Amino acid sequence: MEYNCGFTNDNKWFRYRAAAIIVEDGAVLFAGNEIDDYYYSIGGAVHMGETAEDAVKREVLEETGVAYEIDHLAVIHENFFNENKGALKGMDCHEIAFYFLMKPRGTQELHSDSYTQGVKENMYWLPISELDKYRSFPTFMKDYLQSEHSGVEHIVTDERVS
Repeated sequence: MEYNCGFTNDNKWFRYRAAAIIVEDGAVLFAGNEIDDYYYSIGGAVHMGETAEDAVKREVLEETGVAYEIDHLAVIHENFFNENKGALKGMDCHEIAFYFLMKPRGTQELHSDSYTQGVKENMYWLPISELDKYRSFPTFMKDYLQSEHSGVEHIVTDERVS
């Protein structure tokens, strides 16, 4: 049995996550499903004893059906948010995510057959220049993808509403 690196304590929820930034032809890949009204990054919880690199490769393969290779670690993201629906309803959430830029393959073709909590997950190539038209998380993605970077960036996002 795989154990995710995370815990819940009363109404506090924490997760260690590995996520991918996959860019092909001016678009970045996001996931979505029939329950949530937003798009979210490709990735998921790191398992106990698993490296973030192994976790992101596993998650990308599970979600896209494609074995993307890692280019480099791009962002360490500390994310604070409240969830108002679903499994995390009423939870005060804190997530630390390692975002890896994946090597482009030169095609947007995927072989996705992904489910999250029993719900079909779909993959969406969102144009980077139009990301502000979509409700997508993490919110830093558009600014990040439209600027130059060297090394690993540390980004803190606090979207808690009181």
